[in-house]
Amino acid sequence: MAATANASSSSDANCSLDLVSQGLLPPLPEAFLRQRDLDLLDPLEFLTPGTLPRRRRAEVDRQGLADGLAEANASYGHPLAAEMAAKLADPETEVVVTGQQPGLFGGPLYTLSKAVAAARWASALEAAGRPAVAVFWVATEDHDFRESSWAAFQTREGLRRFDLGEDPQPLMPIGMRSLGEPVDEVLGSLREAIPGERFDEWCGVLGQWYKPTARFGEAFARLLVHLLGQRSPLMLDSMLPAAKQAQRPWLTRAVERRVEVETALASASSAVVERGYPLQVKPQPGTSPLFFLQGGERRRIVWNDSDVWSLRGHEERVRPVSELLEAASENPSVIMPGVLVRPVIQDAILGSTLQVMGPGEMSYLPQLAKLYDTLEVAAPATALRPQALVMPANQSKKLEGAEVELRDLVGKDFDLESAAAGGRTEELLAGADRALDELLSELETVARPVANELGRALEKTTDQMRRGLEQFSGRLTAALARADGVRRGRLEALRDWVRPDGGLQERALSTADLPGRYGSGLVDALFDQIELDGGRLTVVGIQGEKQE
Repeated sequence: MAATANASSSSDANCSLDLVSQGLLPPLPEAFLRQRDLDLLDPLEFLTPGTLPRRRRAEVDRQGLADGLAEANASYGHPLAAEMAAKLADPETEVVVTGQQPGLFGGPLYTLSKAVAAARWASALEAAGRPAVAVFWVATEDHDFRESSWAAFQTREGLRRFDLGEDPQPLMPIGMRSLGEPVDEVLGSLREAIPGERFDEWCGVLGQWYKPTARFGEAFARLLVHLLGQRSPLMLDSMLPAAKQAQRPWLTRAVERRVEVETALASASSAVVERGYPLQVKPQPGTSPLFFLQGGERRRIVWNDSDVWSLRGHEERVRPVSELLEAASENPSVIMPGVLVRPVIQDAILGSTLQVMGPGEMSYLPQLAKLYDTLEVAAPATALRPQALVMPANQSKKLEGAEVELRDLVGKDFDLESAAAGGRTEELLAGADRALDELLSELETVARPVANELGRALEKTTDQMRRGLEQFSGRLTAALARADGVRRGRLEALRDWVRPDGGLQERALSTADLPGRYGSGLVDALFDQIELDGGRLTVVGIQGEKQE
């Protein structure tokens, strides 16, 4: 495997791995890639890898939203903010949208892959003569501080997690929070954990945006724009006033059609279960997929009966639905879509042609797909986001000399001890296996003519002897692995690079880790090499040794 930053992903068969055959996708995304149970997504269209979505003309007026995005993205430093926003305002322009909660220092590495994929899809539409823009939905309305407040980096001691501490206000949306003083402490800890001039300079760059007074969404958007430059999607903060104003008709509709919404969600969830799939999002009968912002807290709306509502945790205070409808019309910023309606609202205001979603998101999409018809929103195509494994030159060299396949390292069942032993256990014990088989066969020959009741005793003896040999085999494997410490150390380092903390690299490693070590080549490599096929893991090679 010798992929480089200038290599095409199609030039080497070893540059991507089949996620389906590796068992690394959840059940529903795997089924969709196999072209099974696609009706669960109706009216959404699952985009087959290698194809383009059907052409769409936006039926929604995007001018106000475009104006807001132009101003916001200019403040993020987007070099094409005005040009891309003007393009978005044109109803002939098609939109490719993806998104993520704004994690600390850009969130996990797959966040960057998502943004690159959306930009690549928009470029593919452009190449086909279809004007298009990519949009990244920054989910600042979420209130999961634990999800947004950490970042993991590779250090000399292995993968290390850095976080902003305890959640001081559990129900406050991320978009309303400042990073606070702990962010300076985290940057100081990063400098100590990853010494070197290049990474120290990179921490200084991060500190321009990640400072105590900065908001999560703003810092996140500035970092992604900095990394992606002219190729960056338009960054859409979900709490942007222009975005909330654009949502008014559909927020109103979601309240007015609350009974139909609950019925559609319940019916879709039942259909998923009947097909034998687990539910990604637990149904909550009697509640709305909408949240209400009050006193800095985002609480779920509960339907007390057909005409009144309350907030979870404050069910004793009931209010007329007319008050909620008034808020949707006059002050839409206080009504926030939850996970089971957010994609519909997103596609309603953008007139999306294609939404790019991760495996987890694709797993709950069937639960909400019926809401497109319920709320009369044109359903776009949906594609599974591509996945990437970054392999710098120094890691590739280690792999070449490790005598192990990358697919084995990526697999969940990779056995470090067996790999380090190099298969010598089986070789050394081959004679013992044969001798045991012969001994057990001889015992069976002796026991059978004597008495039938010896059958159970023989079965027990056989089990004990085979279990004893298996235990000895395990100890021998460990001893052989320890004996070759160099080989074991190399394999352990490779495993920890490919699957840090036991999970795929892009889910564990921070977006901000690799740019601090390898410079700007990472983004170029992602754009050059990543495959727009959610069923494959693209091995992205980058040249140059890391500097510490």
